[in-house]
Amino acid sequence: MANHKSAEKRARQTERRTAANAARRSRVRSSIKKVEEAIKGGDKKKAMDALKAAQPEIQRGAGARVIAKNAASRRVSRLNARIKAMA
Repeated sequence: MANHKSAEKRARQTERRTAANAARRSRVRSSIKKVEEAIKGGDKKKAMDALKAAQPEIQRGAGARVIAKNAASRRVSRLNARIKAMA
């Protein structure tokens, strides 16, 4: 456990940031999952709407460094490609 005031403060800050980052990561994953479910369902319009909602969420996660910027771009690109490939 922390022995100094500054170390105690750092521990509190880490705890808050960990909780915030977990929530952000969860929102990103949930939004991606919604798009994938829409793709599996075969409804192109629903999938496009889900992607439009998920894209800002993914980019926000990248801005908060919860997901790497290139990984975020790659996820959006691959989801978009899968939607375009739908009949």
